[in-house]
Amino acid sequence: MTTIMITGASGNIGRVLVDHLKKSYELTLVDVHFHDVNPALLEGTIVKELDLTVIGNWDGLLEGIDYVIHLAGNPSPDAVFDDALIGLNYKMPYYLFKESSKYENFVKRIIFASSIHAVSAYPKNVQVPVDAPVRPGDLYGVSKVYLEGLASHFAYTEGQEAIGIRIGNFNENIDDPIVDEAGLAEYLSPRDLCHLVDCALNAKLVEPFLLVNGLSDNRFPRLDISQARTTIGYRPSDDAFVLKGFFKDDNGDPVELSGEEH
Repeated sequence: MTTIMITGASGNIGRVLVDHLKKSYELTLVDVHFHDVNPALLEGTIVKELDLTVIGNWDGLLEGIDYVIHLAGNPSPDAVFDDALIGLNYKMPYYLFKESSKYENFVKRIIFASSIHAVSAYPKNVQVPVDAPVRPGDLYGVSKVYLEGLASHFAYTEGQEAIGIRIGNFNENIDDPIVDEAGLAEYLSPRDLCHLVDCALNAKLVEPFLLVNGLSDNRFPRLDISQARTTIGYRPSDDAFVLKGFFKDDNGDPVELSGEEH
């Protein structure tokens, strides 16, 4: 069976992907702890509690791994430039790509979580395509720009395939009060996230590095996802504005928008 290692597997995105992927893949889950994860979710997986900012913990970790989904890191937009951010968002991904280069016959592709924060300094009324110049709005976004550059470097110098996903506003609960109109424009649903990762796992790449925007099919999307559609076959199902109830029929039921309306 194809093997996948997920770093940061105990996080919100990690848990959703574990539940989705463990039906079809042999999963190795890595995080500093899994104390608050439902044990049922971990059944049938290999669990390793490791601090991946320690270089020695990478010894042999990738042996026999076909794909890596790298989610681990400091996810806070309020992060400051300190030892914690350097360790989690700079050293850890470097160790991953450096170590993966030793396993040419094992690691086929690294799929990593970049972020909309890599371009969040663009005005809110601008829809940002994936090939627009980076414009991070915070130091967290700066670290994601570094990660994108790191992946590109190893792709073109070492041949390590990588796909980066600029993940938007991921939230399992569309009714969460923090998901306001601006958040809806940046929304990525759990269902669309899982589909997007499926596409990234199965895509045939023309170049060894690819960066895609990761949003749902929102009526007013903050990021342009057309390139993800054409390069890896991404076909999102959800529209945050419909899910939130902005568009309803005469009976007050949510309206499903056709593809032509998007």
